[in-house]
Amino acid sequence: MLKNTQLKRCTMLKVALGFALLPTFQQSAFAEEVRVNAFIENATYLRKDVGLSKFRNTLQIEAEKTFKSSGSFSNISLSGTFRLSYDGVYDLNDEDFGEKAGRAISLENTAAGLGSTVPFGEGLALPFSFDTANNPNEGMVVLGEHLHETDGGVAFGVPIRPCDTDARGCISGYLSRDIQELRSQELNDRLDFIRELYVDFDFNLDNGHIISTRLGKQQVIWGRTDLFRVLDVINPVDYSRNNIYDELEDIRIPMWILKTDYRMGATETFDDLNLQLIWNFDRFRPNDLGQCGQPNVIVDAGCFFRGMNNLWENGGTVANFAGGVAATDFGPGQIGIRQANLPNWSLSNTQVGLKFEGVLGDLGFSLNALSYRSQMPSLRGGIEAQNGFTGEVAVWPALIAFDIDFPRVTLLGGSMDYYSQGIDTVFRVEAAHTSGEEFANTLRSELFSESDVLRYVIGADKNIFIPFLNDKRAFLFSGQVFGQHILDYEQEQRLLGAAGIPDWEENWTATLLIKGWWMNDRLSPQIISAHDFRAGATAVAMSVEWIVSDNLKFTGGVNFKFGTGARKFDDCRSCNPWTPFTAAFPEHAIGSTLGLGGFEPLGRFKSGPIGMAQEEDELQFTLRYSF
Repeated sequence: MLKNTQLKRCTMLKVALGFALLPTFQQSAFAEEVRVNAFIENATYLRKDVGLSKFRNTLQIEAEKTFKSSGSFSNISLSGTFRLSYDGVYDLNDEDFGEKAGRAISLENTAAGLGSTVPFGEGLALPFSFDTANNPNEGMVVLGEHLHETDGGVAFGVPIRPCDTDARGCISGYLSRDIQELRSQELNDRLDFIRELYVDFDFNLDNGHIISTRLGKQQVIWGRTDLFRVLDVINPVDYSRNNIYDELEDIRIPMWILKTDYRMGATETFDDLNLQLIWNFDRFRPNDLGQCGQPNVIVDAGCFFRGMNNLWENGGTVANFAGGVAATDFGPGQIGIRQANLPNWSLSNTQVGLKFEGVLGDLGFSLNALSYRSQMPSLRGGIEAQNGFTGEVAVWPALIAFDIDFPRVTLLGGSMDYYSQGIDTVFRVEAAHTSGEEFANTLRSELFSESDVLRYVIGADKNIFIPFLNDKRAFLFSGQVFGQHILDYEQEQRLLGAAGIPDWEENWTATLLIKGWWMNDRLSPQIISAHDFRAGATAVAMSVEWIVSDNLKFTGGVNFKFGTGARKFDDCRSCNPWTPFTAAFPEHAIGSTLGLGGFEPLGRFKSGPIGMAQEEDELQFTLRYSF
């Protein structure tokens, strides 16, 4: 890994790159126009049973400087977007999200009877156990406690204070924010306060074609649908900002990218043709799932990761583990997450994409190909760990000990939109096939397997008049159905329950947006709903946007979730890695699971981001002043 000083120099060189290129295009040219827009914004969210969950104050400045054409170069401009924020929730509600969060906990121990618990650190101790001096019973929560009871399953303690207050479970280089980085996420070694910074220019060819280039820190948007990403996977996403509910434009993480379009214009057959090359040469960056202790931790994954890393580094108590019923004290280096293997920068670790798109009458289409790193983490078992009974260090089959990795993925797909004049409706279709993605799989000794995946979205947009509500302005109705199919799916019934891949083999999520306008478009209410069919979970967000003046805008809303939360699935307590000590009976094969399950940790994949947010209903108020 590069040292911090090297990383900062590398990033600063990228910042300077956009400016360094300008003299090439300027020569005798001079600036024609400079445009600057800015806003300040306060977002205040109140969550059910929690209170304040966000008090984010943002300053964002957008600037663009255009230059006169020079020779074959035209449309030359330099654009930048800079964002700084301070979220006061970590100071105003520090008992839930700040330096005072957490408490001493007890873990369920059904060996002593239903509902029985033992304090953390007082479970059944293995011969090689842990020292509570290194992992004290303070500043923690029980994994998943805000969603469900342990109910006979696995659970363990998760530290939730900022990493400079409590470093336990903070995974180096991945999820390890201190209090200042939580308050102001843009102030980090990736210089995220530079939201975008790029230079645009066109090079005019003699045949009338144009090579249009954008170089710098930017968002590159593929696909024709919103909310769910099928082709739109070039930039990672910051889900810690507001789960899946913010506009993608606000939560995509810009990367240093070269985007070049070869614009061929109209041909004998097509109204327009374009070939686009994407080279993401930035250092790899995964999706931000949220660090445990933040208000938004999508599918609660960050809490699972932090608790598991704490188990690996310091040991800890796990509920209902030994024999499937006894709270058990494990020592360091026996179970948990060892480390996150973030790819170093190298030419082979950069990401390359190609898109061919065109327009034929009312039909627009694209064909897309991308080679990239998965922005979602994969837990890979098969690492060396200590046997809690003998002390021997080796690779044990089906042991719940992992590294976090980000596999290489190949994507092939396409999109299409069609405007039907007869019914005044736009139809959208988008599909992608990926190979190389990895999924948890308790049937495999490494506890993961690779699978091809098919994803698609079918959507439609239509303006509809509803005279009794507004006889002067149509309402926008926008609906879509997102589907996912895991093509190399593995799951089977074992003695005590289902085992294999916890995700659904096939699943669909439908969304519907209804938006209206009044008062010369200054008042705009909307309702957005999303329903996960297999998880049986629904989210409904209602909001009203009021443009008070040309400078001031107020948005108020409410976000509800309904349906089933976490579901039970094989948790690998019955996987038998350390035979004969972990065998349920003499015939129990080494590394073989019996399917004994609980809510944690794999039930989250059956619930999805909506099902795992059942206790996150919120009132949301945003005030923005532009100048």
